[in-house]
Amino acid sequence: MSQPPGQQPPQGGFGAPYDPPPGSYPPPAAPQQPAGPYGAQPGPQQPTGPYGTQPGPYAQPGPYGAPYAQPPQGYGYPPQPAPQPPQSGGPRGGGRLRGRTGVIVAAVLGVALLAGGGIWLASGGDGTDKKPTTAGHDSGQPDPSPSPTLDQGDGKGDGDDDGTLTPREEAADINSRRKPGEAKVLWLQKSGVDLPEGGEDVYGPWFAGDTVVTAMYHSITGYSIADGTRKWTLRLPANACAAPTQPTADGKIVLGIEHSTASDASCDNLQMVDLTTGKLGWRKAYVRDGAWDGLSDLAMAINGDTVTVGRTSRTDAFRVSDGKVLFGKLPGNCQPFGFASGPVAIAAASCQTAADDHKEHLVQRIDPATGKVRWTYKVKKGWQVEQIYSADPIVVSLTQGGQKDKWGVLVLNADGTYRTQLSGGPGNFARTCEKDRHVQGSNLDSCVGVAAGANTFYMATGAVDIKAGEGNKVAAFDLSTGKFRWAVTSPADQPLSPVRTEGGKLLMYLGAAKNKGGGIASIPSTGGDWQMVLRHPASASVVERAFFEPHISYVDGRSFLTYSRISGMDDEEIETRSLAAFGN
Repeated sequence: MSQPPGQQPPQGGFGAPYDPPPGSYPPPAAPQQPAGPYGAQPGPQQPTGPYGTQPGPYAQPGPYGAPYAQPPQGYGYPPQPAPQPPQSGGPRGGGRLRGRTGVIVAAVLGVALLAGGGIWLASGGDGTDKKPTTAGHDSGQPDPSPSPTLDQGDGKGDGDDDGTLTPREEAADINSRRKPGEAKVLWLQKSGVDLPEGGEDVYGPWFAGDTVVTAMYHSITGYSIADGTRKWTLRLPANACAAPTQPTADGKIVLGIEHSTASDASCDNLQMVDLTTGKLGWRKAYVRDGAWDGLSDLAMAINGDTVTVGRTSRTDAFRVSDGKVLFGKLPGNCQPFGFASGPVAIAAASCQTAADDHKEHLVQRIDPATGKVRWTYKVKKGWQVEQIYSADPIVVSLTQGGQKDKWGVLVLNADGTYRTQLSGGPGNFARTCEKDRHVQGSNLDSCVGVAAGANTFYMATGAVDIKAGEGNKVAAFDLSTGKFRWAVTSPADQPLSPVRTEGGKLLMYLGAAKNKGGGIASIPSTGGDWQMVLRHPASASVVERAFFEPHISYVDGRSFLTYSRISGMDDEEIETRSLAAFGN
């Protein structure tokens, strides 16, 4: 084991070293059962079922890959008109108060400060002119008529009226200019949705059988993996505002939706969707209790047949199959504020004495069907859980005082005892998470540029420097010791970033550059030279580079690019290529 944290200086771009609480390392030989759910760690609880065979924070049943977000503009990609979500403060403990909720918080605080002087501040929601297109449907059934904001075409028409290429024609044109050894553009799809001026978040993609699914605004759509044909589109009762990163093993997802189509509607409803059949299931409202609860973003996750909805002060759990309430606020003042999706439920919890005073954070394993706490790891006071990079093995990102530059990466054993922390490496590590890409929603398992294998953790560094001719790096760390093992360097104008692990290798996304296609690369966990697995055609570089901060998924030898957020400026978003698939 490496030297105990606190006896090492900060290394490799990590901030102040995280010192685990006394007695948390090495793992105790005979752990004592706690008197209550938040005492010392109980005996080992080994994950059961297939979870141990699916490493990484985004492992899904079968071969489905993790979403990847392309790094921001410093990576050499052209500027895009995507709006940046506003930031605001609030209590640390789960859902951040950003976007629409941040504006409302500012308005509420303004009212509190200025009402005595006779001044009243009003907020128009998220600052965009959202225009509802239909009323909400409390029955949970889809609108029998097509939404006027949805283009119901399948992306394979005979031609557009303005003379531009359809997605099918554009893919054919790109493929006609392919070079030897390059993959095909299997298909392209356009957004087909008329969005408000400020744009909307895109949730997914989720894979179920032969269908890939994304949700945005008032709709959720399934496309054929093979040829991109639009298989089904459902009109949601209201705007989508949150969603888990993974569906259930049998292809069901539960979306967070607003309770109505009003511009100031809260995100306090749930809508189940069967991704295999394209049908809406149950819809349920739940209570968001208190100001911080009502304004915080949601951290959603799916664990088995349970969907959890975490926010600053509590988590509610529902059975995915029928919507039954499984548990809500737990006993005591320590409450989970978010879970990581996967067969084993790993949660982050906060203990507070006041709404804005979180005294300590915890990492817990919780039974998703009952809410029973299996074990608890107490994070040192002053440090907070930022993200759960991986639930098996357990790798957690911590910040000190909520400051991103005071940062550490903690590794726990399967029984919740301290294992090590990461140290060393090239530094300048980049981490982009859902809270950085979405206006609404802040899942704990949504970071990109990171991946975990059985005994190795991978993380990308920041932007390439085209002027200096320097690429970025992907660094590997030993999870038993926390020590840096090796790094690989990207081309000067094409960044590399981890996607997921498979078969003892790391799969990475190579970004596109001018006249250069991107693609999927792999490297053994022991290091060495990286090799291209799927090379995207150079003729598609314009299309590929237009995807700003996309998700990258690699499934059954095919790669998929989807947006994280689409702008709604000048109705151009209707024709925006919102989904691209590559393969041989």
